[in-house]
Amino acid sequence: MIAHYIIQSVFVLVGILALLASVFNWEWFFNAQNSQFIVKALGRNRSRVFYALLGIGMIAAGVYFFLSVQETMMMK
Repeated sequence: MIAHYIIQSVFVLVGILALLASVFNWEWFFNAQNSQFIVKALGRNRSRVFYALLGIGMIAAGVYFFLSVQETMMMK
């Protein structure tokens, strides 16, 4: 059960990181080797929107998984 909470928190933390990086236009984030593919393909401004949506999606997924685990626990 602890593994579920760890995975959920990783989803939320990575989502917050991506969302903050897109809002504050962090240079180190968009110059990182892992994000260069998206930046080159979409451009800097569109990649910021992409990472903002990705961050919101990851936060939503983490919250959804948390609520579904809580619902499962209440049924037992």
